[in-house]
Amino acid sequence: MKGHSVRLLFAALGFGFVAIGVIGLFVPLLPTTPFLILAAALFSRSSPRFERWLLDHPRLGEPLRNWRRQGAIRRRHKLVACISMVCSFVILLVFFRPSTIAVVGAGVLMAAAAIYVASRPEPRY
Repeated sequence: MKGHSVRLLFAALGFGFVAIGVIGLFVPLLPTTPFLILAAALFSRSSPRFERWLLDHPRLGEPLRNWRRQGAIRRRHKLVACISMVCSFVILLVFFRPSTIAVVGAGVLMAAAAIYVASRPEPRY
């Protein structure tokens, strides 16, 4: 029973991350691919059928397959991700009144994420 409950939990979380990822297709500054990578990982432990559906999806599957096979991110996606992080940081500064600690923390986290994304190889086809 315990294994079945865990699989159901992983599947439910997978669908939640797919939903967030799909919303990210339409909402500026909300990333899509990281949520879909999480969803695929959760489906791999809960539902091979939904994992295959996600990996074979005509629009969503390519970045996931590139990540799984090569740890790779297309140049265009890297650029969009880094620009989104910069825009998010600017929005934080302009529209909110964050504390110095929040500004430094957000800046460090976004810079680390941008460096990580930029350092990933590009897919070899």
